[in-house]
Amino acid sequence: MGQRVKGVVRYDGTGFAGWQVQPGARTVQAVIEEKLALIAGAPVRIAASGRTDSGVHALGQVISFDWAADVPLERVRRSLSQMLSPEVRVERLKPAADDFHATYSAVAKTYAYCISEARDADPFLDRYVWSVPWEIDRELVRGLLSRIVGEHDFAGFCSSGSSVETTVRTIHAAEVVDGPVVGPVDAVDTWHIRYTGNGFLYKMVRNLTGTIIDIARGHLAESALDERLNAPMPYAGFSAPAKGLFLVEVQY
Repeated sequence: MGQRVKGVVRYDGTGFAGWQVQPGARTVQAVIEEKLALIAGAPVRIAASGRTDSGVHALGQVISFDWAADVPLERVRRSLSQMLSPEVRVERLKPAADDFHATYSAVAKTYAYCISEARDADPFLDRYVWSVPWEIDRELVRGLLSRIVGEHDFAGFCSSGSSVETTVRTIHAAEVVDGPVVGPVDAVDTWHIRYTGNGFLYKMVRNLTGTIIDIARGHLAESALDERLNAPMPYAGFSAPAKGLFLVEVQY
């Protein structure tokens, strides 16, 4: 079995078909496991805090795996980062308790969704933002976000394909933050929404963001948010594009 390891991984999701291993697809999990196996000389299976969809990025994806090879973890970290550069960087690899599991030990996550209101796309930022062509009422966005904080049944914001036992989740904080998540600091027309909660349903952040932006641009009535909070699965509205979404942090 070896030593249980906890790691933190940062990646640009643009060139991947999501996190999870899929037949015939290039995924983040697959490329990390492939390189770990080369270092270990044996297959290594890793778990993650959660799946990210195709095109979604991560600043703080947490992984766990068992390591039996006689290679120090810092050397493993450096080797992985070099082999996976520039799309993936391993930030940390540290010993963990035997019962630590990246998925089941998590108690909260923070996601950020980045929006640009610049009329012309920034070549150094475009792959990490949703460039919206409308004027957005940011104060209205703040007001709408305040209404999703707390415990709610988010079934109406869960896309089809989910098999969770319950769709009730608690949002601890949801706020507007000036500036991009990553990219040029002079991107003055760019801002992002940070969501922190005890868990998120399939495409929940993108669906919430899509609805909130549709309201804040005047396309939907404000009542649409409450109507969808009380709606059954699956989500029937507009889902914000994957490229603006980041998994920022996982708490344990």
